Amino acid sequence: MRGHDGEIRKVRKVKRMEHKTVVKNGIGFGSVLAITISWSIHHSVIWAIIHGCFSWLYVLYYVFTR
Repeated sequence: MRGHDGEIRKVRKVKRMEHKTVVKNGIGFGSVLAITISWSIHHSVIWAIIHGCFSWLYVLYYVFTR
């Protein structure tokens, strides 16, 4: 029975680590999409950074105004 409990604890620990890893990895898809759209329109690094910070808000704005 102890081995089984240890396996459950390992699984829970791995799940927690996976969640933390996903949160820590880079920027999200929305930010990349916003930066790409911004760069294709403005060709400006500053605007790309600003739009990347707003991510999905800028993507939705772009979709509804085009």
